[in-house]
Amino acid sequence: MPSNPRFEAKSVTKTLLREARSGALGTLMAGTGDPYCSLVNVATAADGAPVILISQLALHTKNILADSRVSLMLDERKPGDPLEGTRVMLMGQAEPAPEEAVRQRYLARHPDAKGFVDFKDFGFYRINIHAAHLVAGFGRIVDLKPQDILTDLADAETLVAAEAGICEHMNADHADAVRLYATKLLGATDGDWRCVGCDPEGLELQRERLALRLPFPQPVRAPGVLRQTLKQMAQDARAMA
Repeated sequence: MPSNPRFEAKSVTKTLLREARSGALGTLMAGTGDPYCSLVNVATAADGAPVILISQLALHTKNILADSRVSLMLDERKPGDPLEGTRVMLMGQAEPAPEEAVRQRYLARHPDAKGFVDFKDFGFYRINIHAAHLVAGFGRIVDLKPQDILTDLADAETLVAAEAGICEHMNADHADAVRLYATKLLGATDGDWRCVGCDPEGLELQRERLALRLPFPQPVRAPGVLRQTLKQMAQDARAMA
């Protein structure tokens, strides 16, 4: 997560939501209500809500089918003491997600899932967030509401629908710009950076399992405005080279 001298709880949480690729899922054991925790891979829906791909054979899925209440903890996964890093605890309900709305986004972030995504026992679930608890260091503990951390998609239908094509175009025709975004604007080490997501508030860049969030200077709700924004950001990045 890029450093920011001014702590903004909402933007920090939004970034963590978009950059996380795995998390600890808490469910309630069917029959007893005992807490149960498991490790799951995570992506996001267009608005930033977590999306998971899980098997009906898994215990956590059986728990969700009996009681949809869940918690999900996401953390920075940075070197050093994890207790000194930023993490967010999300509370909500896990509900089956329409595959057409999340499949492309999930597979872009977890390409290895292509090997089992079509198995009959697997399905996508969206976690509808009710509340969030951010812990970002001493004196930086904040409770947040869903509207604080989810992205408003109003009037952005065209952009959302064009996401797959936008990512494909950026990776095929503007790979140099994607690389500059990561290395110059976000301070990442050089490598095979790819664009794996686009929403009104920013891009998601990924190299293997490392993901970075590139926020836009202001919300973008149409492909035409996006082109101008990305062009300007590429110019800014080249000026730093």
